Amino acid sequence: MSNTPPMYGELQPLDREIHKNLKLDTEQSIVGRIADHNSVFLAAVEFADACKEYPIVFVRAGNGDGDGKPAVAPLAVLGLRAGSNLFIEGEKWTGNYVPAYVRRYPFLMARLDNNANNLAVCYDSKWTGFNEATGEALFKDGEPTEFLLNAKAFLENFEQEAERTRLICNLLVELDLLQDMRFEATLPNGEKFDVEGFLALDEKKYAELPDAKVLELHRNGLIALIEMHRLSMTNMNRLVGKYAV
Repeated sequence: MSNTPPMYGELQPLDREIHKNLKLDTEQSIVGRIADHNSVFLAAVEFADACKEYPIVFVRAGNGDGDGKPAVAPLAVLGLRAGSNLFIEGEKWTGNYVPAYVRRYPFLMARLDNNANNLAVCYDSKWTGFNEATGEALFKDGEPTEFLLNAKAFLENFEQEAERTRLICNLLVELDLLQDMRFEATLPNGEKFDVEGFLALDEKKYAELPDAKVLELHRNGLIALIEMHRLSMTNMNRLVGKYAV
C-alpha cells in the first residue's frame, strides 16, 4: 500500500484468520506519532471545536475534478515550523480538542487495489501497541469484537465526513474564495520568520459575492464554516506566543 499517510508506518488490511489473536494496548500513548507534524487534516464538521484553539488553513491537495482547478483540503495548524507540534508535552496532547485524524490511529480505512468499492479496515503494523498478549482483542471466535466494530464505525464516519469536506472545498475553489497567504511572525526573542504555503479566505472576493450566492452559502452551512475559519486565524498569534514558553 503506497502513499502511506502521515502518522502511519506500514499499513496492512486486518484479516480475521491471520490476526485472530491480535490485541491493541490502548494504554500506549499515540501522540508521539504526530509530535513532528505541524499540521493535520481537519474535516469540516470539526471546525466548530477546532477553531477555538488551532488556526484552520487550506492547502492544495493534488488535482481536482479534471476542470483544471486544484483540490484543496483544510488543516489544523499545530506549529509554525516544520516538525514542530506545539500541542504535545511528553506523552500528552495539551489541546482541548484532538482532531479525528489523530483519534482514528492506529486504524485506517483504505481502498484495496485502488478499487473505490473495496474498502478495508487496515492497521499500522509498525505500531508497538499491537501484540498478542495484552489489550483489547480485535477478533473473538473469528468475528470482530465490539472494540473493532466501534473502531470500524468511527472510520466509516471519518470517510463520510472527509468526502463531505472535499465537496465543500471544491465549492470554495469553484467560487475562487481562497488565496495564497503569508503570515509573518516575530518571536518574543526577536526572531522573525514567515509561514507560507497555505491558503486562506480572499476577503475581497468574499465581500463581493452576489446576494443570491451569499444566501445559497448560508443555507448550505458554508457561511458558518467560513466564519469559523476566519475566527481561527486569530490563533496564529497564540501559536507565536507558545514558542516563548
